[in-house]
Amino acid sequence: MRHLKRTAKLGRTFEHRNAMLANMVCSLIKHKRITTTLAKAKAARSVAEKIVSLGKKGTLHARRLATAKLRTHGPTVQLTKAERAKWRTQEDVIRILFEDIAPAFKARSGGYTRIIQLEQRPGDAANKAILEWVDEVVTAVPSTEAMPDDKAPAK
Repeated sequence: MRHLKRTAKLGRTFEHRNAMLANMVCSLIKHKRITTTLAKAKAARSVAEKIVSLGKKGTLHARRLATAKLRTHGPTVQLTKAERAKWRTQEDVIRILFEDIAPAFKARSGGYTRIIQLEQRPGDAANKAILEWVDEVVTAVPSTEAMPDDKAPAK
């Protein structure tokens, strides 16, 4: 009997399901939105919400728990200093989570993601959805050169 068992199995084994959800959350952190089926989006949403809650704590223990849950690691080959800096800014999901996404949600107590339903997939009629962050997460501060003259800060 499946009484009080809330896990959506998604037709996969335990290991496969957890790896898939971890990969989906990593993609969400890197790309800010992902398109998937509605069932997978609902399952990935709870993982993403818990990971952001860990990110808001900001402790070393929370960072290690997030690393273990997302199964992330550093680059697998030797990189130059410039390549390492580029990897860190674009690919390091733990850094992006703890330094960009979590501070943006510091004042929010939950509900960090939204699911937008799309049309059905033509091949198998699966309901598609977009999973994205509720607030636009700003990764870089805009420079004053890019601002119009009326929006530029006073010098």
